[in-house]
Order: sequence, then C-alpha cells, then structure tokens
Amino acid sequence: MKNKLIAGTAALAGLTLLMQPARLDAHHAFAAEFDEKKPVKFEDAVVTKVALINPHSWIYVDVKNADGKTENWAIEAGSPNVLLRRGITKDTIKVGDRIVVDGYQSKDGSRRANGRDMRLPNGTQLFLGTSGDAAPNEVQRPGIDTKN
Repeated sequence: MKNKLIAGTAALAGLTLLMQPARLDAHHAFAAEFDEKKPVKFEDAVVTKVALINPHSWIYVDVKNADGKTENWAIEAGSPNVLLRRGITKDTIKVGDRIVVDGYQSKDGSRRANGRDMRLPNGTQLFLGTSGDAAPNEVQRPGIDTKN
C-alpha cells in the first residue's frame, strides 16, 4: 500500500511539472544575451512592428546594412509597464515611423539588440532599457529641461 501511495504521488508530481508553461527562460539578464562591447546605432530605422508584451516589449525595424540591403532587426525594450511609466504607449511608436535607435547587439550575432535609447521623428528621446545607472524615468522632449 505504501509503494502505491509513493508511486501515485510521484506520478502526480510528474504531471504537475508537465503542465507548467514551456517558457520558463523568457526573462533574462542583459549580460546573458547581449554584449555591451557590441553597440549598435540605427540612424534611419523604419518601424515594421511593435509588440508591447511581457516580460519584454519588442520593436521591429528595417535598416540598411553596409551593402545597402534591408535587414529586419528586433529591438528588445522594457516591459509594457516600465515603458508606460516612461511615457511610451501603444500610440507612441507607429508602423512606418522613422526612428533612431541605440542599443547593444545579441551575443549570438543575430539581428536582435537590447534597445537603450530611441528618438522619434519629432525629436522626442525615450529610454527603452530596463535598467541602468542613469536611466531616466521620464520622456525627454526637445527644448524642455526635465532636470530642474
């Protein structure tokens, strides 16, 4: 009887593990995937898709490489909640917008980057990252001093 109870408990534990969500590795540290020694800057990136999803939002952009060919890059940003606190909503970035993006390329060399800063067509500067010593908590608009 005791063996049946142990076997039943083990089977239940196994089923419980199988029913857990598959993506347990979705949230990661910057250093696990991105290389601070590989900065990227896209001066004329065209937004193709915006996904404000947890745990990290993604902005997809078309950029021209050194050969003049168009490449699609995925730019990781903070969670929707973090971005909202910084003034970024679903209406802030639109498909077709031409933006400037600074960030850091993925360690695996793919066309993914962790976004640090983004400048909108109207000059508004936004912080995309999830952390940092000098991470601003507000939108930086041209001609407005937000430090005083």
